[in-house]
Amino acid sequence: MKILIVVAPEKFRDEELAVPVATFKKADIAFDIASTRRGPCTGMLGAKTTATLTFKEVDPKNYGGLVIIGGAGSQIHLWHDDLLIQLVKYFYESRKIVAAICLAPVVLAHAGILKGKTATYFESPASIREMKAGGAVLVNKPVVVDGRVITANGPSSAQDFAAAILHIIREVDG
Repeated sequence: MKILIVVAPEKFRDEELAVPVATFKKADIAFDIASTRRGPCTGMLGAKTTATLTFKEVDPKNYGGLVIIGGAGSQIHLWHDDLLIQLVKYFYESRKIVAAICLAPVVLAHAGILKGKTATYFESPASIREMKAGGAVLVNKPVVVDGRVITANGPSSAQDFAAAILHIIREVDG
């Protein structure tokens, strides 16, 4: 299974990318990184990565899961990106893995896939409003798995988030 990792072009949360990437590499799981534009992307703490695809260039049929990284940049660049919202809907409707951490679960709420689903997120006034508007059943836990939808509340949960994704990948791959 190949995973599509989504980051904001700037101000993604470093650990939320680094830990899943290390976990996927160790488990020999292939992944691509996509963003609103191709090229260098910078984390809030200075980490660098390269987006090799834009959302428009992604063929979702090539991936078994979608992982959206949080951080302040997700609110600015990802929350209202129509192409990303369409990708989230496609992955969800195709029964693929959809995972988001920190402020990124708001993208899932905007895509309409959290209605009646248990979820967690990084709390801010804007994220609370958006998650409630999206119909999520909010819980204060580090990581929540509801079917093939995985949410986590922030950088301190990155390891458990990555482990939950890996667990679902192994279940799906059987």
